[in-house]
Amino acid sequence: MAITSANQLELLQTAEAVAREKMIDPGLVVEAMEESLARAAKSRYGSEVDIRVSIDRKTGRATFTRVRTVTDADEIENEKAELSLKEGISTVKLERPNVVVLNAKAHTYDEDGEVVETRDVRRFVLRKPNDNDRIMMEGVDQTADPVVGDLIADEVPPVEMGRIAAQSAKQVILQKVREAERDRQYAEFKDRVGEIINGVVKREEYGNIIVDVGAGEAQLRRNEKIGREAYRNGDRIRCYIKDVRRENRGHQIFLSRTAPEFMRELFKMEVPEIYDGIIEIKAVARDPGSRAKIAVISYDNGIDPVGACVGMRGSRVQAVVNELQGEKIDIIPWNEDAPTFLVNALQPAEVSKVVLDEDAGKIEVVVPDEQLSLAIGRRGQNVRLASQLTNLDIDILTEEEESKRRQAEFEERTKLFMDSLDLDEFFAQLLVSEGFTALEEVAYVEADELLVIDGVDESTAEELQARARDYLEAQNKKALETAKELGVDETLIAFDGLTPQMLVALGEDGVKTLEDFATCADWELAGGWTTDGGERIKDDGVLEPFEVSLEEAQNMVMTARLQLGWVTIEELEADAAAESEAAAEEGAEG
Repeated sequence: MAITSANQLELLQTAEAVAREKMIDPGLVVEAMEESLARAAKSRYGSEVDIRVSIDRKTGRATFTRVRTVTDADEIENEKAELSLKEGISTVKLERPNVVVLNAKAHTYDEDGEVVETRDVRRFVLRKPNDNDRIMMEGVDQTADPVVGDLIADEVPPVEMGRIAAQSAKQVILQKVREAERDRQYAEFKDRVGEIINGVVKREEYGNIIVDVGAGEAQLRRNEKIGREAYRNGDRIRCYIKDVRRENRGHQIFLSRTAPEFMRELFKMEVPEIYDGIIEIKAVARDPGSRAKIAVISYDNGIDPVGACVGMRGSRVQAVVNELQGEKIDIIPWNEDAPTFLVNALQPAEVSKVVLDEDAGKIEVVVPDEQLSLAIGRRGQNVRLASQLTNLDIDILTEEEESKRRQAEFEERTKLFMDSLDLDEFFAQLLVSEGFTALEEVAYVEADELLVIDGVDESTAEELQARARDYLEAQNKKALETAKELGVDETLIAFDGLTPQMLVALGEDGVKTLEDFATCADWELAGGWTTDGGERIKDDGVLEPFEVSLEEAQNMVMTARLQLGWVTIEELEADAAAESEAAAEEGAEG
């Protein structure tokens, strides 16, 4: 293919057609054509030659120019891309009547053709100026001579493109058009994350549904489909825009029908009070295609949030259920009090008692024996959704199980006091009944709290505390010896806040020096929870049996790092200030 007058206008017509089809700027298509022609020309003139192509936007005429850089080097390494200052000046003077001096941008390219540097230069074009050149020449000194770094461009004959060159040019154009199309699609959808969009099913690829969303294609992955859904080409589909991100290849818009936010947005569409902000959806938990729970609160005392979401004869919630392929939805009132909220979340099961451990993020629920299966639900579905909704780890016990457990705890503590304090069973039971659970409580409590026990006078209280302290000291001495046998270093033994029993636990876990302790994470010491595939998994901490909280563990680790000189007070204060500022900004955005 030769770039001749016969097909000059065809270039512009092709660019216009492609731009209309892909809904992109025609100028981008022309630029892609210029780059493809330049690459094809390099196959003829040599890859080391800087060939540039300019297509006139009115006539379609393609101008091929060779660009060389003026250099002050004594010896020219690449004669096809560089020329000496002396040669540049003589060349320009020789062609002075046909020289056009332009203010231009010089680009440096890497091996992949990407621009890595841009600088302002003057460009001396050795050809007769046209109208466009005259416009660009305003304010440019036409008598100036080249200096080092300037560009000398002279026109070269257009190329005859063979089959391979034409195919290469086509690939370049297609690639540039795809990039422009992806950029346009990303710019259009990047601010629409979190919206619901309607589309048409286009095809299926390896279980993933490709959806035509009007301005491009989006992907509904198979793990984002509701289990029993099946679609055919041409079916209309409603999805939630879960993510929009730049991708060099493939799709950029990712949809979901299983995300909890999808249900939230559906209710916002069906319930005007939610859209207006009178009712707020506080939490959503879903088992897609089967069952879901949604917690709502009303900021108008005259509006029932549950009734508003259900609608007249269930019309509003039924519209959402139909969209979600029959997914059953429990709408429950939200409450600031965690135990009350949990009781609501476990509906329709009845709850007898709730015991909340806020530090551990754990909650125990006691239900009547006949309500156990209802509270747990089929395959644990009800309690799992309630746990997701409240963000708490839930243990469900029957009244009988709780009674047995409490009796076992009572007997265990009674035996502890009998063995360690040399008490009879009756007296040990008195201590447990009064709420004493550990020897430390007996040893270091105010004596007045022991005197309230029937039959305990001052001398008896003193004797009890003395026995408890002696026993604890003996246990601490024994534990300290064990820790030393395990190889625990004196630097760790002297660290404030660690008991001998804690030192034994650390030594058994391989933490034997202050440096070892300073490298620990807070959750490694105090324990914590991680979420894997929607399921919360318990991570046991080395010091968790001693009821060390995450905050206490973090403080101890930071103190160890300060003592070792790994961090400074100033750095900690700066980090704390940054975290406080970030929290404030997040709160303001919320």
